[in-house]
Amino acid sequence: MKRTFPLFLLPALAACSDVNWQSVLHPAGNDAEVIVEIAWVLFGGGTLIFVGVMIMLAMSLRHGRPHVRPAVWLIGAGVVFPVTVLSALLLYSIHRSQQLLAPVSHDALVVSVTAKMWWWEVRYRDPVTGRDIVTANEIRLPANKPVYLALTSDDVIHSFWVPALAGKVDMLPGRLTRLRVKTGAPGIYRGQCAEYCGEQHAKMALHVVVEEAPAFDAWLSNQAQPARATNDPLLAAGRQVFLTQRCAACHTIRGVADENLIGGQTLAPDLTHIGSRLYLGAGILRNEGENMRDWIAQTQRFKHGARMPGFADMPDHELDALARYLESLQ
Repeated sequence: MKRTFPLFLLPALAACSDVNWQSVLHPAGNDAEVIVEIAWVLFGGGTLIFVGVMIMLAMSLRHGRPHVRPAVWLIGAGVVFPVTVLSALLLYSIHRSQQLLAPVSHDALVVSVTAKMWWWEVRYRDPVTGRDIVTANEIRLPANKPVYLALTSDDVIHSFWVPALAGKVDMLPGRLTRLRVKTGAPGIYRGQCAEYCGEQHAKMALHVVVEEAPAFDAWLSNQAQPARATNDPLLAAGRQVFLTQRCAACHTIRGVADENLIGGQTLAPDLTHIGSRLYLGAGILRNEGENMRDWIAQTQRFKHGARMPGFADMPDHELDALARYLESLQ
């Protein structure tokens, strides 16, 4: 029986379970704490202004109150009051936000993030060989360490926003922008493209996994390795399906299919260690159960307009073998 599911619920479900809330009011890093402090001050200032206006409104409705000359209202409420309050809030926010502009330390981890329709390419530098380590839709960072994110776009304007860790930064084609992040406690934090970028903008999410430094170092070392060879007949059959179905025309599996570039740009996510990622399709499906098989077979059902076609017509045994092979790429 064909399974059905309300697909509009998937982004919301992706943000649940073990993932921390995607909210600026739940900071998990130094910069995010500054942003939420500024936000609360602005919320408080706005509330006090609203209460003051309501009090004056109530007073104006009382009988027997002397009338105030219009010039007093215009000068006092229209000029003096807003200039004083807004100037105070402006000076405060400028003063506090200076901390967000401090230079990145020389020992900061550098991570390159390139936005594409509708997924994220993430690159690290292998500290041993100096080569790029490429992954997709998931950023792993060491806890309590400074990080420098180098952000750009390959097609249209996107925007990088992980509200629990830092502010929003636009990603422009042909231009490199930076974002400093100082991580806090380990956890999983959901991010989102915050600039409308096309049909599947709402389903262009990513996850930032913050873990202790030894765990991060072990993960990075593993990511630098090519895909492991296998003697398992089912996995070997899945590897062959990957090649015969010409998945390698777009996707890379190091040690199996080399990186493909057109105009200096990668076409699709690197799958060398896709089995180790938490989600598929830029936050669409948890990487568990039969979701890998469903994603391959029904890509356009889950993410209509994505450049990857669905493979629902692929024979079941080939589809099963391909899914199991990709899941094994840890």
